[in-house]
Amino acid sequence: MDKIKKFELMEKIAHELVDLRNSQQAIIQKLTKIEVDNIDLGDKKLEKDLPDMHQRVSDNLDTIAEILEYFEGKTSEYEASNNIQQLKEQEAMKH
Repeated sequence: MDKIKKFELMEKIAHELVDLRNSQQAIIQKLTKIEVDNIDLGDKKLEKDLPDMHQRVSDNLDTIAEILEYFEGKTSEYEASNNIQQLKEQEAMKH
C-alpha cells in the first residue's frame, strides 16, 4: 500500500471512530431519557437493568475516546513523517 493510500485509510478509520463515539453518546442520552421517564413509571426491570447498561455504554465511550486520541496522534505522526501533503501535491502534478 502506498503512503497516500495508507494515510487516507488511517483518516477513514479516525472518522469512523468519531462516528462510533457520537453513536455511543447518543445511546447514553437515550438511556438517560428512559431512566428519567421510568422514575414516574417505576418499572422494576428497567430500574434494575438500565443503570448497568448505562455504565457499560459509558465504559465503551471511554475506551473509544482513548482509541480515537491514540489513533489521531498516530495518523498525524504518519502524515508528518511521510510528508503526505508534499506527496499529494506531487501526485496531483502527475495527473
